[in-house]
Amino acid sequence: MIIISTLKACEYRHNVHHPESPERISNTYEFLKDKYKIVEPQPVSKEDILLAHTEKLYNAVLEGKFYDPDTPAEKYMYYYATLSAGGATLAMQYTSKYKECSFSLMRPPGHHAGKNFLGGFCYFNNIAIAVRKFLSENRGNKAAILDIDCHHGNGTQDIFQGDKSVLYVSLHQTPLYPGTGLTSEDNCLNYPLPPNTSETLYLSILSEAIEEIKKFSPNILGISIGFDTYINDPITNMNLTEESYNEIAHIIKENIIKNDIPTFCVLEGGYSKNLPKLVHNFIKSLEK
Repeated sequence: MIIISTLKACEYRHNVHHPESPERISNTYEFLKDKYKIVEPQPVSKEDILLAHTEKLYNAVLEGKFYDPDTPAEKYMYYYATLSAGGATLAMQYTSKYKECSFSLMRPPGHHAGKNFLGGFCYFNNIAIAVRKFLSENRGNKAAILDIDCHHGNGTQDIFQGDKSVLYVSLHQTPLYPGTGLTSEDNCLNYPLPPNTSETLYLSILSEAIEEIKKFSPNILGISIGFDTYINDPITNMNLTEESYNEIAHIIKENIIKNDIPTFCVLEGGYSKNLPKLVHNFIKSLEK
């Protein structure tokens, strides 16, 4: 397992009450740095971003000319957004080349950013850029995205809906922001779950969702991994425990990785103080 991360991702801060804080990355980085090899990413190019987004959105982020109360136009945000997308892309490239798991530990997250919109703490869609780059470099291949953040990845669905080369699968709480993903559409399979979903139910639905990924037979799997399904997350209402992330990783390993589907992971949400332990539980079980 290789970790793609840099403390440069911690150089900006939203207001003090914003849950998407630098400490999410810095505390996790410090917890993992002596346990895993950590590699620094580089920002993606404009050409890479335009694989998933419109030039209008690209220019808005570049120039800081947008307004979203949850997604502030901080100084130098274009740089940090492209750096985070670079982390996802490097994770994809490492996994594609070496067939080993990788984990992009970066911020800002990405799965709420669509072709022509941002929001929900997300500026560019990190995993979408990485997957589109993979497909552009491997013509005729297929990719799957498993989104297990507590929120529906409305941006990822917007980018890939109708694309037969990509299967998007999401497990998420409803009702909850952004209020989408209530039904499955085309190549986008959605599994909305009620608040306070138990580990038993969650793992059962996850196993069902992974069967759909196996049927699709992708050449690579990208996981939008959120840890806001944790019982003590401050902005969600699910009942997964620290040990649940060992179980999630075990299911993925037994059904995906052992079936020779290269897998890379991209951090999305997760806002509790226990994030470092949750991430570690997941990745250590994924690689055992």
